[in-house]
Amino acid sequence: MRVATGSLPLGLRRRHMLKGSRMLAATAVALIFLFPVYWMFAVSLKPAEEIFHSPPLWYPHTPSLRHFWILFKDGDVLSVWNSLITASISTVITMFIGTICAYSIVRFRTGGEGLANWFLSWRMLPPVAMVFPVFLIFAFLRWSDTYHGLIILYTAFNLPYVIWMMRGYIEDIPIELEESALVDGCTRWQVLYKVVLPMCRAGLFATAVFAFIFAWNEFIFAFILTRKDIVTFPVQVTHYFGPQFQHWGKISAMAVLGTLPVFFVVASLQKYLVRGISMGALKG
Repeated sequence: MRVATGSLPLGLRRRHMLKGSRMLAATAVALIFLFPVYWMFAVSLKPAEEIFHSPPLWYPHTPSLRHFWILFKDGDVLSVWNSLITASISTVITMFIGTICAYSIVRFRTGGEGLANWFLSWRMLPPVAMVFPVFLIFAFLRWSDTYHGLIILYTAFNLPYVIWMMRGYIEDIPIELEESALVDGCTRWQVLYKVVLPMCRAGLFATAVFAFIFAWNEFIFAFILTRKDIVTFPVQVTHYFGPQFQHWGKISAMAVLGTLPVFFVVASLQKYLVRGISMGALKG
């Protein structure tokens, strides 16, 4: 039998009202944050006359894929492929090296107690402070506008973050599990592969997602070190801004294409991401 709201005790009614107000506030905040995403998709489907229509049209009246077709026809979409290659390969290399370094710091106290903090201090260094010396080094080595140049740079840039994060996850693994595996005849590499990595799998994927996003969104180094062959997605978007005109349709279409890979990565690893950020690496 359903009880009418008016017959509920005062305390229970207050709790229902508080819960309802929280849901309304959460919905309003979600709509505020999702509106720019919706507007980006809407503008990418609008023809030019609807983009500059006054008052603004809240949805495309005559949806068109013309802006996406222009990006494919002009080859601009290759910038998304360049970002995908550099971000993916650098993330894999960074996670491999960073996990080994973190394990060495935790289990063998490599470098003493201050080495992890020293790695973290490198991550806090403003990238703009390193642009000029990096540019000179790349010009001398002829690494500008190359895949391997950006991959090495992004690996070095994300390595301190990965070491710091994986250090926290590995510290939460009981050392007795590793000692039992060693007694059973496993080598250190087998312990790392069969015991440590499965135990911190959620943290491993969460760290990899953030490292991928950092490399994907990186702009200043890619802007300075690329010209035409390996232009990445963030740099390509700036080409549509001119002194007299901004190509809002192409900007929105490119933003949609550049958002999709990150969306699929986060969506596919969501359960590991939520579990990983709640583990010990972010406590304290």
